[in-house]
Amino acid sequence: MAILSFIGFTLLVAVIAYFATRKTNEQTSDGYFLGGRSLTAGVVAGSLLLTNLSTEQIVGLNGAAYTEGILVMAWETLAAIAMVVTAVFLLPRYLKGGLTTVPQFLETRYDKQTKSIASFLFLTGYVVIFLPIVLYSGSLAISTMFNIPEMLGVSLWASVWICTWGIGIIGSIYAIFGGLKAVAVSDTINAIGLLIGGLLIPFFGLMFIGDGSASEGLTILLNEAPEKFNAIGGPKASVPFGTIFTGMMLVQLFYWGTNQAIIQRALAAKNLKEGQKGLLLAAFIKILGPLIVVLPGIIAFYIFGSELETPDQAYPLLVDKVLPKALLGFFAAVLFGAILSSFNSALNSAVTLFSIDFYKEYINKEASEIKVIKSGKYFGIVLAILSMTIAPFIFFAGQGLFGYLQEVNGVYSIPILTIIVVGYLTKYVPAIAAKIGIISGCVLYCISQFILKPFVFGEDNYPHYLHVMAILFVLNVAIMLIIGKYRPRAEAYELKYTKKVDIMPYKFVKQVGLIISLIVIGVYIYFS
Repeated sequence: MAILSFIGFTLLVAVIAYFATRKTNEQTSDGYFLGGRSLTAGVVAGSLLLTNLSTEQIVGLNGAAYTEGILVMAWETLAAIAMVVTAVFLLPRYLKGGLTTVPQFLETRYDKQTKSIASFLFLTGYVVIFLPIVLYSGSLAISTMFNIPEMLGVSLWASVWICTWGIGIIGSIYAIFGGLKAVAVSDTINAIGLLIGGLLIPFFGLMFIGDGSASEGLTILLNEAPEKFNAIGGPKASVPFGTIFTGMMLVQLFYWGTNQAIIQRALAAKNLKEGQKGLLLAAFIKILGPLIVVLPGIIAFYIFGSELETPDQAYPLLVDKVLPKALLGFFAAVLFGAILSSFNSALNSAVTLFSIDFYKEYINKEASEIKVIKSGKYFGIVLAILSMTIAPFIFFAGQGLFGYLQEVNGVYSIPILTIIVVGYLTKYVPAIAAKIGIISGCVLYCISQFILKPFVFGEDNYPHYLHVMAILFVLNVAIMLIIGKYRPRAEAYELKYTKKVDIMPYKFVKQVGLIISLIVIGVYIYFS
């Protein structure tokens, strides 16, 4: 029964996505890479949420909550403020410039080399870090929930290999052959399913604890594990409270404001108003995120104690234990959709970056739009195969997925954020400053986290990586501004309006943004 409902819901999403996209002209760059710039607020919000909310987050963040409690909700609730900043400050500038990729701005603001460096860093991050982790975490969840090793008579690692390639092949079909609109439509349907299914897990978990009463279960949980409900992390926590005011907000701004896989959904909005409303809607729903990606981890700690081999097992084992078998197939299907969403969204963005920023720019400048799209599809196939090959080896990583992902992402996230922020806030900082800023940022972070921290100072005597990010951000901004003072551009940079979409803003964007920000602050005060 579970298998049938899994297959049925998965096929339903595919059929709806096909009929919703069959009239989209995918023979043009805007049609294929940005869904014809036609996405409405609801689709933008749904696609943003599901691109973000995948198994590396559901499994990884719940695993972190199993270990440390509600303090890890910072990764969810503070995202809402970053999305507000993106809606108010960054998106109007992106749409005014008619961008298809974020690095395109770097070309107009600085030069082609800067754009190419940023695109290369994005692509490297996708193939080496993000795509393999999405595939691995999804495969681990599916293998655990359906008990694939026992079903097929194979080891857990072999099961991870099988699931990785199954997920990867299906996700590649969506991303490579369907274009962005197919990805966005399937995301929206799966987002609804995931919100419903995701809220069912803590509900049934609390009912399990409370012997049939969810409210009684919550009371027991609060009384028996009060230390898990303190949002203020100490200096040795994965998210010390001080990091909220340093690197945490920088990571959130990079992810929601400059990460191609995420912001591409807002770039595809039919106009600025729809894009801003989509971001604000997603921000509001994001505040509820801890119910899905934090509370189940705390419930798992109460039920299983500290007996699990790895914290990343907490969520799949909880699902298997508390969810009625009749609903297991449906939940696995929406979880499968979330896995596909993050995978195919990042893959589609990687294809976009390669096609627009490399193939068209350096390989074949005279290529027609159809040829550009075809080259991107071939690149996507190669990228998917590489990711599917790397993913199973994360099995041997030996640490929590979410923390690993965030720390390693710092290699390129803060340097890229630095040059984008300086690019929009100044007019005379030259291209050489951006190149020095992005390269020094990457090199210094690598030296800090992968040489000084483990081999010179030791894990216990070194600043938290989020503090390191903030220090390097300030340092690189200072370097760029000093270069700009002594070697300024000949002419001031001026952002030109390309008129690709209407940039009339949503009239309540600032008021709604302020309300969302106050709610986030209120949540922190309540749990402190």
